[in-house]
Amino acid sequence: MKFLLASALLCSASAFAPVTPSLPTIKSSLDAYKVAVVGGGPSGACAAEVFAQEPNIETILFERKFDNAKPCGGAIPLCMIGEFDLPETVVDRKVRKMKMISPSDMEVDIGDTLKPDEYIGMCRREILDGYLRDRAVEYGAQPVNALVTAIDVPSDHKVNKDSKYNIHYQEFTPGSSVGTAKNMEVDLIVGADGANSRVAKAMDAGEYNFAIAFQERIKISDEKMEFYEEMAEMYVGDDVSPDFYGWVFPKYDHVGVGTGTVVNRPAIKQYQKAIRERAGSKIEGGKIIKVEAHPIPEHPRPRRVQGRIALVGDAAGYVTKCSGEGIYFAAKSGRMAAENIVKLMEGGSRLPSQEEIESTYIKDYDRAYGPTYAVLDILQKVFYSSNGAREAFVELCKSKYVQQVTFDSYLYKKVQGNNPLDDLKLLGETIGCLIKGYSIAKPDQEFSNPVESLKRI
Repeated sequence: MKFLLASALLCSASAFAPVTPSLPTIKSSLDAYKVAVVGGGPSGACAAEVFAQEPNIETILFERKFDNAKPCGGAIPLCMIGEFDLPETVVDRKVRKMKMISPSDMEVDIGDTLKPDEYIGMCRREILDGYLRDRAVEYGAQPVNALVTAIDVPSDHKVNKDSKYNIHYQEFTPGSSVGTAKNMEVDLIVGADGANSRVAKAMDAGEYNFAIAFQERIKISDEKMEFYEEMAEMYVGDDVSPDFYGWVFPKYDHVGVGTGTVVNRPAIKQYQKAIRERAGSKIEGGKIIKVEAHPIPEHPRPRRVQGRIALVGDAAGYVTKCSGEGIYFAAKSGRMAAENIVKLMEGGSRLPSQEEIESTYIKDYDRAYGPTYAVLDILQKVFYSSNGAREAFVELCKSKYVQQVTFDSYLYKKVQGNNPLDDLKLLGETIGCLIKGYSIAKPDQEFSNPVESLKRI
């Protein structure tokens, strides 16, 4: 699950020639600067909402499909409900219980430490994204239903504030399979167009490793859905993933059953078959109503700002290791980027430089969440490296202290109530669990993936 034990335990060189930035261009409020937000998911919608509230900024929101249902587990933390003023109607299920299931099928139930009003929100992305996008439009963002195909980046865009970015796109046209080719000149771009970001490609943001997430939406009987009323499940084992986990998450009238992997992407369907088998009778007889697959970034891109182009969300690589959480960080990064840029634009009277965006948005985001990404990277290597470590991972979840810190960390995005003595005790328990786990674990299956291994960064 997206909150995982790891949440608990935690608690660039430019692609263009270096230049000397020029002084900001001052603009009359009668001639508004045009900002394009490419991508209408949580990161893009939250960025567009901020820009749209500035009367002297013209905000364009590009989205390929307004009914898009991104493949995603769909878990959001409780703090996101209040922080982003979300109605509870976007939440399909309030998860208050979790089953952690080890490679040997040992089950550990967690959730007893939750207060009555605490829960993990389970959402369908088409509902959550649609709400955030519609709100941005209500504030004044101009929606464009189109696929951005290319972006012309002027060679002098870092020093010449009068230079424009030319966005080429295919606008949806009823009755046309390809749409209508158009282009638009803008002054600033926020790339929120996901892991395969065309904005990132245009600005030469650099590559990153990525996981493949595969999920099936399965409609099960009402009787079987009762089990998942407030319950989600997380399965670990090299049968369901050699470096991640499998999940069963409840949605409105179905369950999302999925898995993911970075190190052996060609075998993703094999791992998906295994997670269905592990869930067994709980989803038996269910009807697959939708099959989804999507790349998930494994770490931030080498460059997230170039000139007046900034990346947010998956396009920037803001998905945590170990837990795979991305929705909150997408929304947060979109809002942080836009708020800092709007402030730098001083009422729409000037354009910010690359250095200014880096020293505000990038610096603030990395300061707030950089340690989280680093620690979760380490924890993924420790606990998802072998079946022995996975057995230890689930065994540790029996600890009420681990459960308390897990939920505090995930629900509120900060570690609460840490006790040095309990932390020291936890270290001892971790070592003991690892010893026990390796003694009872079945050997990991070997696999060969030389071609994709050569592609890894």
